[in-house]
Amino acid sequence: MSSSISYNRRSTAEYVLADVDLSGKNMLLTGCSSGIGLETMRVLANHGAHVIGLARSAVTARNTCAKLGIQATIIECEMSDLDSVWRAIDSIRGLGKSLDAIITNAGIAAPHSLEVLYGVEKQFLVNYLSHFLLVTQLLDIVPDHTGRIVVGSSSASIGQAPKEGIQFNNLDGHEAYKPFAFYGQSKLATALFAKALSQRLQQRQIAVNSVHPGATRGTGLNASLPVPLKLVLSVAQWFMKSVQQGAATQVLLAGSAQVQGVTGHYWADCQPAIGPALLDDQILIDQLWAVSEDLLRLHSTQQS
Repeated sequence: MSSSISYNRRSTAEYVLADVDLSGKNMLLTGCSSGIGLETMRVLANHGAHVIGLARSAVTARNTCAKLGIQATIIECEMSDLDSVWRAIDSIRGLGKSLDAIITNAGIAAPHSLEVLYGVEKQFLVNYLSHFLLVTQLLDIVPDHTGRIVVGSSSASIGQAPKEGIQFNNLDGHEAYKPFAFYGQSKLATALFAKALSQRLQQRQIAVNSVHPGATRGTGLNASLPVPLKLVLSVAQWFMKSVQQGAATQVLLAGSAQVQGVTGHYWADCQPAIGPALLDDQILIDQLWAVSEDLLRLHSTQQS
């Protein structure tokens, strides 16, 4: 399969969709207001897709769209607030449209202090659990045979996650909170989620893949990093991808005919890549799914 895909880490989102017409396609994207998400929305919209963009501030996202001439439907959604996610789900359903692709792009990285919401550490909530809720509640409006789900992950799922994978007994970070380890854990969870979805949606022939966009400059992902690390990144950014390159892999998987039907893979640099070693651990995959449902069920019970 990969031998037929000529794109690489230098390819841009515009380049991988050259001559692709996405007219009539509806695509949902989280984290649409800046960085990789904004570039993803811009390119998909410029190629004819109707993008439904989720952003923390709908006003900011709409103003940005207006400045760039992007036609999109913007819905406010704070991924650290499960009630906000539920409201976004209702708003998306209210549009009365099917979703040809869902791209989970929003995320946070390595806040230096521990914050616990809904009984879990904030990165696990924002990067993984809220997206688990969003996607699973919209699966019925993703079309069989042609639908695509692109799940944002990271190489941190390989190099920074705990050795055991997911610390189910420490999801709130009460034992030795380490920002980068918990970031890696959250991104391993997203990769495992994509693998689980690819299995569960096999009969419906909906393609599900996870994506490491690569270290990319010009994103807000590292806004919560301490000052010393920000200074290091200010130098390292010159060796990073541009946002145009960072958006390429998820745009490829969401819109290109070249990857039609390809599912269950971890991708980087527009190619299938070697993902986390635990990505084939079926016991871990099933346990994560069950725990996620339990956590969301607990919140639902508390709200009723």
